[in-house]
Amino acid sequence: MIELIKNPNLDFMGMRIYAFIISGLFLLLGFFAIIQIVTGNANLGVDFAGGTSVQIKFSQSVALHDVRVALEKGGLKDFDLQDLPTENKVLIRVKKEEEKIGGSSEIITRVMSEKLADKNPVIDSTTEIGPKVGSRLKQDALWATLYAIIGILAYIAFRFSFRFGVGATIATFHDVLAVLGIFYLMGKEINLILLSALLTIAGYSLTDTVVIFDRVRENLKKYLRDPVDVVVNRSINEVLSRTIITAITVFLSALSLYLFGGEVIHDFALAILLGVVVGNYSSVFVASPIVIALGKKDIRKKK
Repeated sequence: MIELIKNPNLDFMGMRIYAFIISGLFLLLGFFAIIQIVTGNANLGVDFAGGTSVQIKFSQSVALHDVRVALEKGGLKDFDLQDLPTENKVLIRVKKEEEKIGGSSEIITRVMSEKLADKNPVIDSTTEIGPKVGSRLKQDALWATLYAIIGILAYIAFRFSFRFGVGATIATFHDVLAVLGIFYLMGKEINLILLSALLTIAGYSLTDTVVIFDRVRENLKKYLRDPVDVVVNRSINEVLSRTIITAITVFLSALSLYLFGGEVIHDFALAILLGVVVGNYSSVFVASPIVIALGKKDIRKKK
């Protein structure tokens, strides 16, 4: 393996108090975001809030400003626009109450035909979701995330021990809440695409944590006389180059999606970029310190 850092000897465990403070702020932000989502005060997408999503294809490129002006003159107010410039398409999302949903697509079709007739607008696809369905999707999303975290706890507890499982679970939960909270602060739309990204982040974070835990388990058997926190710190330093190389590889892949993948997966790629950074941070500064914090005596099997 390529060693980016030769024989690192960084005191990660010595910095765990500061890391816990930072992580605490991330968790508070994430919990606040969840409360706002549940109460409907966040920027919920059509998936969760209900409404109409219409994708329109034009014969030539069109400015989003022209589309926005046309829709406002047509009587629509609460809508979002997403440009797909490479395909001359515009995605229009309108959040409406259930009784008004059916007319949104008709209004959009009429307005586009009247105001932008020279661009030859054609309805490419239409999706309509009622608020009751959106509420059910929101509940299912929360349960899906919870089931994933419970599965992580069970897997790590079986492979290592319950204490390691708790550390990995808290670290994964920390990553999901951190990215969700950052998206809320940025005013990004909370939708099913973000949920997919959050579950992907959970899997990435778990993989990175398992690598460190594997080395910790090996070194606990190798260095029987060393204190547990010293063994954990040594283990993190030994796999540091691998962790950095993996993070850079995934980060560059996600960055390519963010820059060149188009608007459709823009937020997904952004969430993955944030998740890579937060996930590597939590594997070092959250998962392992929590294992130590739960007790040092019986973490190592007796000879």
